[in-house]
Amino acid sequence: MAEPESASETSEGSRVPVQSDASLTSADWPPVEYEGCDWVGSFDIPRRWQSTFTGPYEAAVVPEIAELHPILPTGTAALADEATAELARFDAEMGSEIAPFAAILLRSESAASSRIENLTASAKAVALAELGDASGRNATEIVANTSAMTAAIALADQLDAPAILAMHAALLDQHDPKIAGKWRDAQVWIGSSSYGPHTAAFVPPHRSRVVAAVGDLVGFMRRDDLPVLPQAAIAHAQFETIHPFPDGNGRTGRAIVQCLLRGKGLTRQVTVPVSAGLLTDIDRYFGALTAYRSGDATPIVERFAEASFDSVVNGRQFVSELRDIRASWSESITSRRQAIVWRALDIVFQHPVLDNALVQRELDVSPMGAEAAITELVGIGALKEITGGRRNRRYAATRVLAALDAFAERAGRRAS
Repeated sequence: MAEPESASETSEGSRVPVQSDASLTSADWPPVEYEGCDWVGSFDIPRRWQSTFTGPYEAAVVPEIAELHPILPTGTAALADEATAELARFDAEMGSEIAPFAAILLRSESAASSRIENLTASAKAVALAELGDASGRNATEIVANTSAMTAAIALADQLDAPAILAMHAALLDQHDPKIAGKWRDAQVWIGSSSYGPHTAAFVPPHRSRVVAAVGDLVGFMRRDDLPVLPQAAIAHAQFETIHPFPDGNGRTGRAIVQCLLRGKGLTRQVTVPVSAGLLTDIDRYFGALTAYRSGDATPIVERFAEASFDSVVNGRQFVSELRDIRASWSESITSRRQAIVWRALDIVFQHPVLDNALVQRELDVSPMGAEAAITELVGIGALKEITGGRRNRRYAATRVLAALDAFAERAGRRAS
């Protein structure tokens, strides 16, 4: 079962001192400790549950990691190094093709990250949501996640607490503005009942510890003396352990991974869809997060390394399909190279459902120029009109949408 990014929450009282006295060697990653907290629950708990969800509970106390150096097994370190090289190679392969493919790879990462949270929608639904169609909530949330990913990449050079808040705001401004871009002010927990945290699978830190824990995490992320992929994997696990928001922690945490990959210079041109690799074995991903909280950072590093390989394999196939589609359409265009239709062809890959207004806006052309380009793309079979009316017509690049859906299907296959 997937670990949710949101959790039950209510009011809680004061904290009591940490009880753990675990000793560590230099080769250990420190485990989460726990502290007793006073609980003030709701008064509408059924009588049969009142004794269970009454009284103190234990919340996590995350270790400070800003100055720690993870010591990984030789095989894990080698796997991470190889995955790092593969990510950089895939990024370099995009080269001159960044314009048509960068946006669609970003959308693919956003959709895969959302799918981990059981938010699914067809590529067509997502593209329509980008045009303002709000009929599908999942699709609009995926679009919002794309905004969060975009914000993460834009903030890659200034990763700090305000940047994390900005990512979260981009994710939830439309759907839950009351909590968007704000640290949580109540206890949350993962699993169990909404009545209280007492039987939860995991209880993140007391609200009073969130700001300090995030500050320590930022210190860890801003270091330049650690290998990038293990640093990103551990930072993600620490962020998910802190669980600093009432909702959106998983998607924000995976956006932070992209922020780190870009900010550290590992990916310079495109967003490698690492979340698509995580999708191939979600159980191991969440199991690795649990292991991290127990003081073992190896599984989460290994899972991110394996996910990187999977994402590159899937991404290469995806880009190859897009290249073939683009080549076949290019051969059919008869207009001179300076014509608007050639620039419009790039827009089709960035926005596989579009209308006249979008083409005008993206290319800074007149309505007539946009219409001429669309008409030619329809004529060669690149676009298909999907609205059926004379006004407010929308057009879909069905082959691009099919490639996007095929990418998502491959990412969603579970390891045997």
